[in-house]
This record gives sequence, C-alpha cells and structure tokens, in this order.
Amino acid sequence: MTDINKTLLQSLGSGLAGACALTALHETARQFIPEAPRADILGMRAIKKVMASVNEEPPADDELHDWALGGDVVSNMLYYSLIGLAKPENAVLTGAALGLAAGVGAVALPGPMGLGTAPSSRTPATAAMTIGWYLVGGLVTAGAYALLKRR
Repeated sequence: MTDINKTLLQSLGSGLAGACALTALHETARQFIPEAPRADILGMRAIKKVMASVNEEPPADDELHDWALGGDVVSNMLYYSLIGLAKPENAVLTGAALGLAAGVGAVALPGPMGLGTAPSSRTPATAAMTIGWYLVGGLVTAGAYALLKRR
C-alpha cells in the first residue's frame, strides 16, 4: 500500500472513530438529559430543507431520523479526517482544535442557516454540551489517529 493510501485510510478511520463517538454521545445523552443538544433534529431539518428546495417529499420521521444520523456520521467523519493533515505528535492539539471549531460552529451556524437555534443552544448548558461533545469527538479522533500512526 502506498504511503498516501495508508495516510488516507488512517485519517478516514480516525475521523470515523470520532464521528461515531460523537453520535453515540448525542444519541445516548438525549435519552437522559432534557437539555441535551439535538444534532438529530438539526440534521432532519437540513434534509427537509434540501428536499423542499428540489420539490421532493421527505420520508417519515423514523426514516428521516435514520438519514440524519447517517448524514451526521459521514459529514463528521469527513470533517474529523482533516486530522490527517497534522503530524502525529500534534494529533491531540489538532483534534482539540477541530472539535472546538465544530462545536462553536454547531452553536453559531444553525440559526443563520434557517435551522433554528434550540437544538444546539436553547440554554447555556445545551450550548456548553454541544461544544464539549464535539471536543470529545475531536479528542477521540486524535487518539485513534495517534494509535493508527504508530502501526
């Protein structure tokens, strides 16, 4: 396997680990914490908005929820895969920076995008959890990247 292919797989694998950790955290916490962020709702709203723009009917809420979770995992995997641009010794710092940037974006951008603000920032606790959980995703990505680079 060429070095570029190996690096690409390490980056994508690390991004997938971070994205899965983030989605698991979101989905578990929303079951138990009333103020938990609802990335799933943002995803569902985004899908509905895109489908409406092309005059298509979105699926029923159960299926739409599944689409949103899948979209979250894929988009977060690709985003967190940017860790591959870092040197392995900078993985933790890079993962933290990616996570913090994504968390701040998840709090600040849904309103201007027409998706509403409540799912990610309805209370200060919700906003803090949103940022913190994306940070966790970034740190899981960093840990996976450091581990994969050692091989």
